[in-house]
Amino acid sequence: MLQKCRQVGTTAHFNHMARNSTYNILMYSHDTYGLGHIRRTMAIASHLAGPKVNILILTGSPIAGRFAFPEKIDFVRIPGMIKKTNDEYFPMSIKINPKHALEIRKNIITATVKTFRPNLFIVDKEPLGLKREVLPTLQWLKRCMPKSKTILGLRDIMDDAQTVRGDWDKKGIYQVLDELYSEIWVYGNREFYNPITEYAISEPVSRKIRFTGYIPRKIPGTKAIKKIRKEQGVRNGKKLVVVTTGGGGDGYAVMNGFLSMLEQANNLPRFKSVLITGPFMPRRQRRDVYRRARRLGATAIRFYARMEELLAAADLVVGMGGYNTICEILSQDTISLIIPRETPRSEQLIRAQILGSHNLLDYIPLNSISPEALHDKFCHLLAEPQTYQTAISQFELTGLETMLKRLQDFRCRRI
Repeated sequence: MLQKCRQVGTTAHFNHMARNSTYNILMYSHDTYGLGHIRRTMAIASHLAGPKVNILILTGSPIAGRFAFPEKIDFVRIPGMIKKTNDEYFPMSIKINPKHALEIRKNIITATVKTFRPNLFIVDKEPLGLKREVLPTLQWLKRCMPKSKTILGLRDIMDDAQTVRGDWDKKGIYQVLDELYSEIWVYGNREFYNPITEYAISEPVSRKIRFTGYIPRKIPGTKAIKKIRKEQGVRNGKKLVVVTTGGGGDGYAVMNGFLSMLEQANNLPRFKSVLITGPFMPRRQRRDVYRRARRLGATAIRFYARMEELLAAADLVVGMGGYNTICEILSQDTISLIIPRETPRSEQLIRAQILGSHNLLDYIPLNSISPEALHDKFCHLLAEPQTYQTAISQFELTGLETMLKRLQDFRCRRI
């Protein structure tokens, strides 16, 4: 049964409230695995926060509590889920029936929305949420809070065009975009990749799309960068190389390839290596990385909360091609060697190919990784970084600025 929505008060009363009341923003990040979603959500939230703005984040990330939340930003933790196949999800920690875990998540989401009553609801990546858990919330907002703005935030590339079209058609996504979302923010550059044409988005829905540009991250000061390099013993012309695989759940192949190169090479430029395995790398693989890194004089740690400082201090970053990692690297004007995965989605490879064609990074497909291939790339990038440095320095990441302008526009319309 549909719930009735009650609203009392005069027009003048509500205009007064719009001018003086706090503006509530609710952000949903399903976070089944990895760090990309929660880090992107945190970056957006930190920038949109301001006077008379409350931001609440709904997240399934098990490490959300490790981040420092600015004033007027908080989070609601929903039970974490792990993706086993494209359609199967299981509880990450609690051992209950997956359907029951999903029901708990859905109930928490809907209860939070009805209590918090957001003026702006931003959904990260999944238009319906995990297993359609956000659909009841979107329907309630349209019915009971029609003046609230509902935003779908999409990364620059979701997957190859054929896969996305088939998935969206099967799940009824095109209809949801048309009926339940006010706007769609694409966190990328239209001239690099245009989802309107790639994903066959209709003309009415395409009018809702705003290309924000890529999302920048916090840029540390010179003092913080010098401190990191000193802590890592980087001096006298030595280079610092950082290897990161995000959450690390499928990052062992990259770590293993890098360590194998160090174990076999004898004529590489002098550099210090720092490896961040990520909190989700399986324990046995993580221990192997620690053991081999220690023997090679490299540093290996599980998690680093201030990644922007470490990436800014690096002369070269090796990483996978996730959207979040790419944005963090480009924000720090650091050159990178990306090793993108190709399954279960090809978005990382597509992104690496596109950005590589603009000299914003270099890459080796994951299935082509070898000590020899890595050795050649390392020697080239460390010896001749100028082409990449020039391209990166001229590249503008406008995502947060564009989103803030949209927020200001929404708030002005309330008055």
